[in-house]
Amino acid sequence: MSPSHDAVRPHPSRLPWEGPGDGLRTLVVGAGAAGSALVRDLARTPEFGLRPVGLLDDDEAKAARQVDGLPVLGPLAELTGLALRHRVQVVVLAIPGLLPQRVRALAAAAAAAGAAVRYLPSFLAALRREAVGSDLRGLDVNRLIGRPEVHVVSPDVRAVVEGKRVLVTGAGGSIGSELCRQVHAFGPAELFMLDHDESNLHRLQLEIWGEALLMDDSLVIADIRDRRRIQQIFRDLKPEVVFHAAAHKHLPLLERHPSEAVKSNVLGTDHLVEAALAAGVERFVLISTDKAADPTSVLGASKRLAELIVQANARDARALGTGVFCAVRFGNVLGSRGSLLSVLAEQLRSGSPVTVTHPDVTRFFMTIEEAVGLVLESGRLARGGEVFVLDMGEPVRIVDLVHNFARQVQLSGGLGAPEVEIRYTGLRSGEKLNEALFSQGERRLPTEHPRIHATEAGAGQRPDDLAGGLTALYEAAADNGDAEVRRRLAELLPEYQGPQQVPAPVPALAAPYPDGF
Repeated sequence: MSPSHDAVRPHPSRLPWEGPGDGLRTLVVGAGAAGSALVRDLARTPEFGLRPVGLLDDDEAKAARQVDGLPVLGPLAELTGLALRHRVQVVVLAIPGLLPQRVRALAAAAAAAGAAVRYLPSFLAALRREAVGSDLRGLDVNRLIGRPEVHVVSPDVRAVVEGKRVLVTGAGGSIGSELCRQVHAFGPAELFMLDHDESNLHRLQLEIWGEALLMDDSLVIADIRDRRRIQQIFRDLKPEVVFHAAAHKHLPLLERHPSEAVKSNVLGTDHLVEAALAAGVERFVLISTDKAADPTSVLGASKRLAELIVQANARDARALGTGVFCAVRFGNVLGSRGSLLSVLAEQLRSGSPVTVTHPDVTRFFMTIEEAVGLVLESGRLARGGEVFVLDMGEPVRIVDLVHNFARQVQLSGGLGAPEVEIRYTGLRSGEKLNEALFSQGERRLPTEHPRIHATEAGAGQRPDDLAGGLTALYEAAADNGDAEVRRRLAELLPEYQGPQQVPAPVPALAAPYPDGF
């Protein structure tokens, strides 16, 4: 029998995880040389933010002993149950050379317990050297986002998707693909992954199932702008749960092409909601953005209209006693395609100055795991018509994040100079100096989850006012009349303020790291 926490002998040097302590509760998979070295290294580097509580291993001989004062809790097959029992937040796979199929199975088991997954690189075995904590995590996410990383997924989420036919739109994108991975871990009856990019779908199927034969119904090539195609998909596949992540999201591009924002973000959402209502979908969750709060950009305005479409139809669904429709609003995501960190990494690698729009610009940040956890948890909490918002802590100055990121890259042995040169470019049209999570007319409501809030529709815009205005907006977008599209957006959304007037930034300069970094 695996030893319990109470039976663990105190380690003579008193390791950091004995008794109360900071850091995410971590389960290390593998009690061999790599796992043992990792445990020791995490004891020396608490700044990684991981606090081991035990290990897993299939070797019965190892179950009778401890690894640096930590118990071997059981075999790999019991990962989900043990992670739930010990309130594990992170699972680290520390068995170099695991077959890809086994890695995917363990990652799915961890996700089913609401835990994030981290890996030691597989090339460690080939290099035949001792594993160290710096191999595990080159970035301290807590310092980058200015608060502890939050894992909001509870085991109760399983009831939302287990045994259900689940459709994810925008499945090939960063948020959509992570949704697919986590939904797959909860055992849906079917997982349908919809995207207009066939290459992304091929990559995603290969990643989740280990093969990509492209010969089943799990991959759906479609454009959400095509109303008849969307209706056909819902009739044929009969999804019961829908996560709608497909959208245009690059703010400067949509300022130049507002008609395209309307066609995808507004009309596309309208098509999906209409089809979901007709098909009797049980739950529909829209992925939104903090830019929808008192929008100053076409992106924000288009996503706010998408929220209003969901809220209007949620009322109809409640009247019919059918499905639950809601939206989830969150800030910038670290690690997504084209996100800030990927751009920073490329600029640092090339030795180019790092471009920042304004020295005082701030943003809210979260990790992809947090974002997807919020989406899944909100699907469970929804009763109909809510816009859910995660408590994301305080906004982060982009300049501080740049310096912190560059410093961590340098310390981890990557490319980077002792100083980072910043070139201020000025805010682009539609960008805010400081984002907000709630509009001024919205009321913040608590939910049963301490880190998730909800909003109610503001008094300034009633969903009943939408139908005629949307028709005129869609006609303007179909004609590619960008000026008319902007005018119609302003008519529909009194809170749509248009681009802010912000003082120009100081000229380009080279800035050293702030004190303390």
